[in-house]
Amino acid sequence: MRIGIGIDVHQFSADRKLIVGGVEVPSPVGLLGHSDADVLLHAISDALLGAAALGDIGKHFPDTSPDYKDADSMELLRHVCKLLEQEGYKPVNVDTMLLLEKPKIAPYIDEMRRNIARCLGLEINAVSVKATTNEKLGYVGRQEGACAHAVCLIENA
Repeated sequence: MRIGIGIDVHQFSADRKLIVGGVEVPSPVGLLGHSDADVLLHAISDALLGAAALGDIGKHFPDTSPDYKDADSMELLRHVCKLLEQEGYKPVNVDTMLLLEKPKIAPYIDEMRRNIARCLGLEINAVSVKATTNEKLGYVGRQEGACAHAVCLIENA
């Protein structure tokens, strides 16, 4: 078994949709990025890649490549799972924490968990999505962006 950690940050932008955990969350602002900027899925991807010592998402999906412009981060996560499989690993569980002041995402957490579980080939009870505010502190507290942390366990397939 191996453990990985991932962290991702994106700033808010008025001309983008807010996609988190593969769910479009109603919001006047979205996250800015080369892909769909799904901060939660990016953190999960980095955690999985790190657990397998395969680098990070920037190595596999560089923001300089037109191939990943506006890419669906769920597709990127599927590709990460294929990379793990090629190395003889499979995900066991994922625990995540999303930091943002607004909007509240509690109504969308179950859908996010289902999306992630389905993508990783896991039961929903092996996927945790939690959220918190930053108590108005820092860039998250000033509503300039969002941050996500993920920890995962992988094992030999």
